[in-house]
Amino acid sequence: MKIIILGAGRVGQSVADSLVSERNDITVIDTDAARLRDLESRFDLRGVVGSGIEPAVLAEAGAHDTDLLIACAAQDETNLVCCKIAQLMFNIPTRIARVRSTGFKAEERLVGPEGFAVDRIICPEESLTRYIGKLIDYPEAMQVREFAGGRACLVSVRARQGAPMVSHTIAELRESSPEVAMRLVAIYRRFPDEPDRFVACSGETRIEPGDEVFVLAAQENIAHVLSTLHRQDARTAPPVRRIMIAGGGHVGLRLAHQLGQQAGRFHVKIIEEDPQRCVELASQLPPDVLVLQGDTTDEDLLGDEGVEELDLFLALTDDDEDNIMSSLLAKRMGASRVLALINRRSYADLMHGTEIDIALSPAQAMLGELLAYVRQGDVQAVHSLRRGVAEALEIVVRGDRKSSRVVGRKVSELPLPRDVHIGLIVRGLPDVQLTEAVEANDGDADTATTMPEVIIPRSSTVLESNDHVVFFLPHKRLVREVEKLFRVSATFF
Repeated sequence: MKIIILGAGRVGQSVADSLVSERNDITVIDTDAARLRDLESRFDLRGVVGSGIEPAVLAEAGAHDTDLLIACAAQDETNLVCCKIAQLMFNIPTRIARVRSTGFKAEERLVGPEGFAVDRIICPEESLTRYIGKLIDYPEAMQVREFAGGRACLVSVRARQGAPMVSHTIAELRESSPEVAMRLVAIYRRFPDEPDRFVACSGETRIEPGDEVFVLAAQENIAHVLSTLHRQDARTAPPVRRIMIAGGGHVGLRLAHQLGQQAGRFHVKIIEEDPQRCVELASQLPPDVLVLQGDTTDEDLLGDEGVEELDLFLALTDDDEDNIMSSLLAKRMGASRVLALINRRSYADLMHGTEIDIALSPAQAMLGELLAYVRQGDVQAVHSLRRGVAEALEIVVRGDRKSSRVVGRKVSELPLPRDVHIGLIVRGLPDVQLTEAVEANDGDADTATTMPEVIIPRSSTVLESNDHVVFFLPHKRLVREVEKLFRVSATFF
């Protein structure tokens, strides 16, 4: 696929890194020539110096035959205008814009074909806020990724000595809880003085203390799965109530506002060093959120504000070093759980195995929203995992037995790569393509459907059309093989 990326900042670089690794033809536009040279030296891509709102620059970048435009420059206005020019002058089929302002999503006319012609608005700050919210809902989890509209989730959790599911084989776990819709799809095991190693899951695989375990399960089973892997008493973890946010930037403000609106549920404090920004935060946030002016790495300040009583400490400033140091300090002083926002991939790798519970990359949190547009076939959701190495993928089965290589076939008959896991199947969701076709013909779609069912596939499970199949792929290079398998033939209409 031929892709133009506008903006070589942190988001643009992360997007380019991921898409180049999938053998896409990438061109990056930016006004900073030095930044583009650095990108060209690190990745197999082409850089074009200039403004993305100038037609001549877009033409030089190859806009005439481009398949996808991703506009992620620093300014909303630049991204919106670039998308409109791409539609009017170059007819680029798909246009995605990074927009921080919350007003555009609510006004469809502004972003529709007659407006700025944006097919999808993405906001990394919104993606981060939504993702952190899931981690608050499930305190034991290291990652939480949703599929099939939230009916199923992929979670990762650190196995703890003494928990009921730890030190048992996967086969033993299946026998002990046959009624629980879940599947262990991957284990990453710690080894001294070397990176975590991927362990393929089979019935004989034993879960060891310290393993990072990835589990696919129905949404209603997530809390049970996490507790049996992480807690010795197997009881659901107590809810997160006391939260401290270090940094009052875009992400910190969004999250504090979201938490503060749930009156009585959370006790939220936010620390910001800039006095003027503190005044702005206090004027915008609910009165229950306490705004403090100070240094997020100030040990005396953290001690005075009861850091040892915190359920969750979130370091969300724009400075990676401050986030790392404040998180390590908060953990040493007694905070139950700490999360650090880290933009540099090299820093995120270094934090693995330290006292920081979660090192979160802003770009990784929203990357899946972009990847769904790059994937072939009817891909509904994509989540980048393990710092971009692994991937979870939701594909909708299309066609019939004549036009599809998977419809009517048993799972055991599918020629999947060895390490690819079909984690679960969600059956009975509304057929979006059918509904859209009926509405286009001025008809009424039949809304009488059965309740969706989450199925843990066995070797004898037969795939049906409109099944939502969720895969875990330990290596991104396996994606194309899976997409090719689920692609319908040209005879299917």
